[in-house]
Parts: sequence; structure tokens; C-alpha cells
Amino acid sequence: MSRTIDIPKALRSFKYAAMGIVSLFANENNAKIHLFAAAVVVTLGFYTHISSQEWIMIILVIGLVWMAEAFNTSLEKLADVVSPQYHPAIKQVKDLAAAGVLIMAAAAVITGLIIFVPKFMELFP
Repeated sequence: MSRTIDIPKALRSFKYAAMGIVSLFANENNAKIHLFAAAVVVTLGFYTHISSQEWIMIILVIGLVWMAEAFNTSLEKLADVVSPQYHPAIKQVKDLAAAGVLIMAAAAVITGLIIFVPKFMELFP
């Protein structure tokens, strides 16, 4: 059994994913906040000359926060289609998805503090 890669299908998949990324940052307020925070952190990373390992951690937590936000947004939009009216179970689903973003964002902040506090203590003794 030969498996071939359907290049046009794969390219369409990437196109749809890119459209999702654009939609996330163009239309979702919290995603814009996460994008701004990421820009600040990356700027601080260049300013403080963080190590390769620290860059890996920063990039990883930024990606995980954005991923959590994308999952949360998609789940909220799906829930709104499934139940346009208020429903307590849908509220709980949305709250849990939002909690996932908050947990990941808190982990990202802690990671940033672990990396950047010592750097700033060196710069401003």
C-alpha cells in the first residue's frame, strides 16, 4: 500500500490554519493582549541577552498561551452555535476553557519572572 502526500490538500490545510491565526489575533481581544505581552517579553529577551535555553522556554510558553487561547476561542464559538441561549452546562464549559488559558498564562508569567528577575537584578543592583 503506497501512501502519497496530497500536496494541494496539505497546502490548503496550512492556508486554513493561517486564516485561523489571523482571525484569532484580529478578532479576539484576549489574543491581542497575549500578542502584546509576547512582544514585550521578546523585546526584554533581546535587551537582557537571554540564553538559548531561556529563549526556548520563552518561545514554548508563548506558543502554549496562544494555543490555549485558540482552543478556548474555538470552543466558545462552537458552544455558542450549539446553545445560543444561556445554558449552565455551556457556561461551565466556557469557564473551564478560560481557566485553561489562565493557568497557562500564569505559568508563562512565572517562567518570565524566573528568567527576567535575575537579569534585572544584575542590571540594576
